[in-house]
Amino acid sequence: MPPQPRLPLVRHQPPAPRARHRRDTRKGPGTVSVLTGARYAHPVLPLPRGPLSTAVIASLRGERTVPSLEDEALRAEPYGGDLHLALYVLYELHYRGFADVDDRQEWNPDLLRLRGALEERFLSALRSDVPATCAVDEALGDLLVEPVSGTDVSVSHHLRDHGELWQLREYAALRSLYHLKEADPHAWVIPRLRGRAKAAMVAIEFDEFGAGRAEDMHAQLYADLMADLGLDTSYGRYLDAAPDATLPTVNLMSLLGLHRSLRGALVGHFAAVEVTSSPGSHRMAQALRRTQAGAAAERFYDEHVVADAVHEQVVRRDVIGGLLEDEPELEADIVLGIRATDFLESRLGDLLLSAWRNGRSALREPL
Repeated sequence: MPPQPRLPLVRHQPPAPRARHRRDTRKGPGTVSVLTGARYAHPVLPLPRGPLSTAVIASLRGERTVPSLEDEALRAEPYGGDLHLALYVLYELHYRGFADVDDRQEWNPDLLRLRGALEERFLSALRSDVPATCAVDEALGDLLVEPVSGTDVSVSHHLRDHGELWQLREYAALRSLYHLKEADPHAWVIPRLRGRAKAAMVAIEFDEFGAGRAEDMHAQLYADLMADLGLDTSYGRYLDAAPDATLPTVNLMSLLGLHRSLRGALVGHFAAVEVTSSPGSHRMAQALRRTQAGAAAERFYDEHVVADAVHEQVVRRDVIGGLLEDEPELEADIVLGIRATDFLESRLGDLLLSAWRNGRSALREPL
């Protein structure tokens, strides 16, 4: 078979001049860049949601030593808020950390031991609930099945057709737990790949990080979206407000990224995100235009419609294709990553739609 032509990745062109929704550092003290200001760098520890998260947060505050809670972790609700807040906080030690928490806590052996038990409970539940019993192509194909026209079965369909601005603001707030660090968890897989898979993954990540332009980083574009919607752009600001079902969707990519043994599953997660992003982003852009949310809000999703349509092809052909050429035994793990992503996103979507259809907030506290 002759070689297939390569699709060029989208290169970010400088945007046309427009009003930017960013704090201007020239306006005096206390006005800092959305993503680079000092006040932004270190979020505060959240409020606990149960005994596991209480113990983790108290230990990071120096109020007590880390108790032996491995047995409790292995009995906890695997998708519950207490387990996942504890896990989320422990993972954040590998990202930005927290204000007034010693950076050396990242490698505290007692915390790592507890994290291992939390991860075991979460991962074993996923392996049971989403068995990887099909080929990669079938798992990806399932993600692309669109609902019958006129049905309202996903969050993006609901927001496009019926969503109100307050619902879009809630959605933007809870999604900020990932999008303000967009692409960071997936970068951990790069040193664990080689050859064609590594080169393609780096090329896609280069786009995700703005192709060398800080203002075009997808995390910055999301901060601009939040500013258009009148939300606080501080990293981790809406952790306390996010419903429990949000946390596993973020923790999954951190879990897969931090374990070399799960590199195949992280590639599967990344593929699931890229394959579903373009059509979902198109619906979200329509929702934002319909509600007149603002140009910066629209730009984030417009960017993903274009970029991720290309990324989907590259991740299928070169990232997954290259990985399976090198390590065909990882196919089941790739499928696990795809199906676990869909499973957890569906749980979150069901919660949001149930609340919004009944006129209720989906958040734990008002914006």
